[in-house]
Amino acid sequence: MQPLRALIFVTFAVLAGPACAQVTEIYKCVEKSGRPLYTSDKRETAGKKCVLVTREVNVAPLPRPRAGNPSSFPKETAAERANAKGRQRDILERELVAEQQALAKARQDLSEQESVRNGDERNYARVEQRLQPFKDNLELHEKNIEALRRELNNLR
Repeated sequence: MQPLRALIFVTFAVLAGPACAQVTEIYKCVEKSGRPLYTSDKRETAGKKCVLVTREVNVAPLPRPRAGNPSSFPKETAAERANAKGRQRDILERELVAEQQALAKARQDLSEQESVRNGDERNYARVEQRLQPFKDNLELHEKNIEALRRELNNLR
């Protein structure tokens, strides 16, 4: 009788093991400052006033087996790849032209602002402060052009 009881215990322990690993317990603890802390780690609850908020069993459905041969998966042809690269190159070239135009406009705006002198800007720090957004905009467009050129070079 004793070996049968041990066998039943071992069987239930083996079957219950994976189920225990999938249980998620969420605790709400109150820190010393009075702020609530939510955790699923039992070790973080040590020395704090904690209450078990929820206990959930996480179950994910098994993936369905694929029908057919994995080698029959649709593949991209060389013509489709070349067509996609051509479209990508066209898009990048259009973006490059737009960024170059935006860079020219940013340079013009900066030069216009550098030629303007307001009466309340007696020290150079105020002039620099007023010009900084224009310089930042110019730098942004320069970096964008540099990145677009790198992308175009990577396509070739």
